[in-house]
Amino acid sequence: MKNVSLQKELENLLGVKCSFSESVRTNYSRGEDIYDPVLPQCVVFPESNKEISEIVKICDKYKTPIVPFGTATSLEGNVLGNSDGISLSLEKMDNILEINESDFDCRVQAFVTREKLNETLKDKGVFFPIDPGANASLGGMTATSASGTMAVKYGTMKTVVTGLTVVLASGKIIQTGTRTKKSSAGYNLTNLFVGSEGTLGIITEICLRLSPIPESIMSAVCQFPDLESAVLTSQEIIQYGVPIARIEMLNKDQMDISIKYSDLKNLEIKPTLFFEFHGSEVSNKEHIGLVEQISENNGGNKFKWARTTEDRNKLWKARHEVYYSVKSQKNNIRVYTTDICVPISNLVECIKFAENEIQKYGLKAPMVGHVGDGNFHTTIMYDPNKKDDYEIIRKFSNKLVDKCLSLDGTITGEHGIGMHKKEYLIKQHPENIPLMKSIKKTLDPNNIMNPGKIFD
Repeated sequence: MKNVSLQKELENLLGVKCSFSESVRTNYSRGEDIYDPVLPQCVVFPESNKEISEIVKICDKYKTPIVPFGTATSLEGNVLGNSDGISLSLEKMDNILEINESDFDCRVQAFVTREKLNETLKDKGVFFPIDPGANASLGGMTATSASGTMAVKYGTMKTVVTGLTVVLASGKIIQTGTRTKKSSAGYNLTNLFVGSEGTLGIITEICLRLSPIPESIMSAVCQFPDLESAVLTSQEIIQYGVPIARIEMLNKDQMDISIKYSDLKNLEIKPTLFFEFHGSEVSNKEHIGLVEQISENNGGNKFKWARTTEDRNKLWKARHEVYYSVKSQKNNIRVYTTDICVPISNLVECIKFAENEIQKYGLKAPMVGHVGDGNFHTTIMYDPNKKDDYEIIRKFSNKLVDKCLSLDGTITGEHGIGMHKKEYLIKQHPENIPLMKSIKKTLDPNNIMNPGKIFD
């Protein structure tokens, strides 16, 4: 380690919970992104808020960067290592601290994953609805303001996080928010940290809103002659006011991959919508009738229903496996993912533009979307050894971002900025960057909290 004094203080504090081995540092050097690993000086494994506070105080003293590290499923370089700093793994902070099913809330430590939480909740009549494709940690999901397939009904992490425990750059431990459904007590510090990507402090505990498990859950698939018809269907469903739980779009290329990778039966290689309805049996039947009529009017075929819980889980597992299905197509490839979101009335135009540009650039770009809330992604395979390939993809991405912004959209609906979208953030919010930097400077004067992420 470069700083011997820092090393000694960390070893005295943590003992074996501080690793300097190359193999461990490699394992905590990046997420599911396109970057080469950047090895930190060491990796620490604290077990409590107090230990994290002491680590942060030591690092602040020596002006040493800290990269908070969860399950490493982020896609934009959010947890890329810092060669002058340390990675702080939260994996020992994985306890569910309290569940209040009568109040529909819970409190968890940062490394609890969404699947672990729902497994614990399943016999209590409640569930946690935010579901990005990966089995991400709830601390990481909070840090990136994640969402997923059910955002159209249940919102995003900004909607469901009611309070946080955060360790600031000074080592001070603060609590924000409350368990109540509403509060007007001062600044909303909770949502300042949601989406901050570890640049303002280390999120160690999260208070979350839960939802009642619906009486009836019904899932179906509908296929369309072209992508525009599928997207128009989703737009009309939302504009009609149907309270649907999920509408997910997979384009023709992605269906080709997913049918094989996830062993989907009786489906064609066509643009496809996955639907799910949550409610009573009576309300679901009413809403299904409306959605079937809208789909049929746009050329959709008859619904194929997931008749059992096993079939329904398989269907949504296939949707969640999209990123890994694309990654499995070739050895030693990387996957460039885009993530933009536009107002629902502009979604057809934006996706049509993306599809045309993909063809112009000669790319094979499987496309998926949380089309019920205007958010979609393209996942593009490329060889990292071929610089020209990346440059072509980036040109496509630049044009898509420009189009998105012209349609009053945002450069990221749920992945965050990380390293990869910093220039796009300047495009979207050039007048706000100085204010963001002043907040960062106030909370982190020595710039130790995940420096170089979101902005330089």
